[in-house]
Amino acid sequence: MTDFTTDLVRFLFAFAFYYPLFMAYLWMTGGLYYYFHYERRDPPPDQPPPLPEYPPVSVLVPCHNEGENVNETVAALQALDYPEFEILLINDGSTDDTGERIEQLAAGDARIRVVHLARNQGKAVGLNTAAAMASHDYFLCIDGDSLVDPHCLKWMMRHLLNSPRVGVVTGNPRIRTRSTLLGRIQVGEFSSIIGLIKRAQRTYGKVFTVSGVMACFRRSALQDVGYWNPDALTEDIDISWRLEVRHWDVRFEPNALCWILMPETLRGLWRQRLRWAMGGSQVLLKQAPVLTRLRHRRLWPIYFEYFTSVAWAYTMAAIALLFLIGLVVELPEPLQVHTLAPGWNGLVIGTTCLLQFGVSMFLDSRYERGYGRHYYWMIWYPLAYWMLNVCTSVVALPKVLLRGKRRATWKSPDRGIRPSSTH
Repeated sequence: MTDFTTDLVRFLFAFAFYYPLFMAYLWMTGGLYYYFHYERRDPPPDQPPPLPEYPPVSVLVPCHNEGENVNETVAALQALDYPEFEILLINDGSTDDTGERIEQLAAGDARIRVVHLARNQGKAVGLNTAAAMASHDYFLCIDGDSLVDPHCLKWMMRHLLNSPRVGVVTGNPRIRTRSTLLGRIQVGEFSSIIGLIKRAQRTYGKVFTVSGVMACFRRSALQDVGYWNPDALTEDIDISWRLEVRHWDVRFEPNALCWILMPETLRGLWRQRLRWAMGGSQVLLKQAPVLTRLRHRRLWPIYFEYFTSVAWAYTMAAIALLFLIGLVVELPEPLQVHTLAPGWNGLVIGTTCLLQFGVSMFLDSRYERGYGRHYYWMIWYPLAYWMLNVCTSVVALPKVLLRGKRRATWKSPDRGIRPSSTH
């Protein structure tokens, strides 16, 4: 092997080790800054500060096969602590009893309106349909199985009212399904990974994506970008980028709580994370031109962050492949991977992960009592979820390249083992 090849291999091995360490400390630093600069001064989540005004809001709820969930979702919406709002329920070609249930709900509440789409056309079409019907200039968009906190709307509206450049505010999803190891790990993941990253991204510049389960939009911002894209695999990532490319601001509001169902089987988790990875890769390819425009320089850091995470996944996959090949044939010394078992470097990464989980749970402890009991389960996160993220990232990119342009429709997800209580 040439000296250049040897140096390149060493660089890739170093990249595989140091990248997650660097990002963990970057996220912790950004998250702590966000907490001390913004979050620490906030009153408790159930005591939102008064707003200068309370403009009416349209709540958009696209539904596909949500018969088991829509009643409690609407009940949570009806309990919103907000003066004036309407609820638009879109039945997007459901094959269960969703249509009958939402008609019954509408008959009992004049604030509820219903539209039935004859066939499954996807979440983006459902949202666009509801937006066309909406009477008001602000949209709270939630999934048909989400349970919103009564005070979430006031917390999100304060951003939209305080700055005319804020196009959307994303909330703080909390996991309801905690009956299995996968569910318990996700409780920590949404705090230590997703919540912490959003805080850090808000600190350093731009947020990569809103959470599709709950976000509050300004109508004029959506009009500016042409509303939701029916071809997007993940409409939340796609709309976030199109808004930010048009210089609308995307905000994260940790006090705006929303309780959600998540997969608790490996098959359901794989399908969900593969869709997320494909949506990210789709945006990565579609938005590459932002790198050539100086006016979009604030988007460069989060673009490079996601690009680098995909490169890291391929690097890890290559290292695993070298290990497997080395079991069969003798490789040159620089290419030899003697074991995939964690050594001292695994101990460093594991310790850093636990530190990251500890920081994030400190930040999120004000939103959920007894949160620390899930800390123990997070020791499994690097092993289980990093492997899953590597595999989904490696599979997602070629699938997006080969997919072409076609509409993304609904597929009913695995929603885990339903809890007996909400909180």
